[in-house]
Amino acid sequence: MKPTIYDVAEKAGVSIATVSKVINNTGKISDKTKRKVLKVMEEIKYQPSVVASALTGKKTNTIGFLIPDIANPFHAEMARSVEDRGHELGFSVVMCNTDSNPEKEAQYLEWLQRKSVDGIILGSGTQNDASLKELIEQKIPAALIATDIPSLSVNAVLIDDFLGGYQAITHLISLGHKNIAFIAGSLNNVMERERLRGYKQALEEAGIEFNRHNLLVNNFSFDDAKRSMKMLTESGERPTAVFAFNDLLAIGAIHGAKEAGLKIPDDLSVVGFDNTILAAINDPPLTTIAQPIQDMGRKVTDLLIEQIKDDHTVKQRVVLLPELIVRQTTSPPKI
Repeated sequence: MKPTIYDVAEKAGVSIATVSKVINNTGKISDKTKRKVLKVMEEIKYQPSVVASALTGKKTNTIGFLIPDIANPFHAEMARSVEDRGHELGFSVVMCNTDSNPEKEAQYLEWLQRKSVDGIILGSGTQNDASLKELIEQKIPAALIATDIPSLSVNAVLIDDFLGGYQAITHLISLGHKNIAFIAGSLNNVMERERLRGYKQALEEAGIEFNRHNLLVNNFSFDDAKRSMKMLTESGERPTAVFAFNDLLAIGAIHGAKEAGLKIPDDLSVVGFDNTILAAINDPPLTTIAQPIQDMGRKVTDLLIEQIKDDHTVKQRVVLLPELIVRQTTSPPKI
């Protein structure tokens, strides 16, 4: 039978109220009594009820984390960083994979509230501004990572996506490329739009006209990017370089190009975004724009937990800088 607070009190020879004070770190309890109670709790493997704590309005020491696609290494690495930092600070993290589906996202947000989590982190690509606004109105601590909603007062940790897109295209232009494609998803989120803006800015500064046919959308998976690359190889003016929204799409493009008989980077240069483990192990290793994933995960967790402990903390919008990592998928175009 699962041990109860009554069992702890009886074995330690103290009152239930004393055990409760030790658990919640409240009231004046001597160090000797506290050590005795904690020792008994360990001996009989007693775990305080999170549900009971929630019902009494106390903290549950749990946070929810909504992730667009756990299969994407960027989101997986980010989730690991959040979980590790949460654990360091005494919080458990509940992961929810939304598949970038607004309805699924709304359902998870409702479910997390029913579970009385202390706060919620929403990962990149959040599709439901209304639900987030409702969280804020209900004073439920929330934070954004790898995305931003400027119209809402909420903690956010993100990368300078405009600069990342600009760096990628500037690198390709410096190698001599002028016909550069951009493989993106739906362009419905701020990250994609900012990277596209950086792409266009770099072209404009180089005196290169933006070609609408080089913007390929509706690429949400490895296979989508692979198909898009095949379409590009069959077009009349095949680009000499490709910039992809993330590493997963970049590697899909590389596989599509290889199946079409192209060599990387001799026939086609490719730049990704994120610098996940995929970039390093790809053949050839992928040139990409690095996001400081570990720092982002730790920082957003810190901000959320600070808000959980004191809701009057000033909300912060932390923008970190990307870094171009040059590997072996970019080179000058063939003359």
